[in-house]
Amino acid sequence: MIFGERIRLRALRRVDLPLFVDWLNDPEVIQGLMVYLPFSIHDEEDWFDQTRKKSPEERPLTIDILTEAGWEPIGNCGLFDIDWRIRSAEFGIMIGAKQHWDKGYGTEALRVLLQHGFDTLNLNRISLQVYETNLRAIRSYEKAGFVHEGKLRQGHYQDGKYVDVFLMSMLRSDRQNSGKNE
Repeated sequence: MIFGERIRLRALRRVDLPLFVDWLNDPEVIQGLMVYLPFSIHDEEDWFDQTRKKSPEERPLTIDILTEAGWEPIGNCGLFDIDWRIRSAEFGIMIGAKQHWDKGYGTEALRVLLQHGFDTLNLNRISLQVYETNLRAIRSYEKAGFVHEGKLRQGHYQDGKYVDVFLMSMLRSDRQNSGKNE
C-alpha cells in the first residue's frame, strides 16, 4: 500500500466492483470521465480481469480514506500507457463517492501517485487529459503543479455539444523546481 496523510492507495479487490459500478452509472460522477454508456457488473468484472493481466505498475489503485468505521473506498486512480524507454505515463483518477468531493482527497491521491511515479518508478513525465468543463479537476491539477501543454479542440462530445480536451503534464524537473518533493 502507498500511504498519504489522509488516504491510502491499495490494490483493487473484486469486492470493490459493485461500488465502482454504482459510481460509473451516476451521471454526475461520469461528467469528467470518458464513460458515456451504462455499466453492468459483468462489464466491470471483465475490466477487472483485464487489469490483472497488466504489469503491476499499470494496475489501477483504490483510493481509501480512514473513517470512524475503518478504511472506506472513495475512488480509484492510476498510471497507464507507461513507456519505459522515455519514462512517461498517463494519469487517471475518479472520485466516485460524491460526499467526499471538494475535501482535497483527489488532490492528495494525485500527489501521492506523482511521488510514487517520479520517486519509485523513476518516471520523467506524467501527463493527463481533462475536459474543459471539469473545472474542479483542472484546479486540482494546476495546484499539484501540472502545466498546460495544449488542447484538442472539440476533442470530446458531451451532453449534446463538443468540448475541448486540455493536455497537461508534469516533468520531474517541474516537480523539483517547484518544491513539490513531498
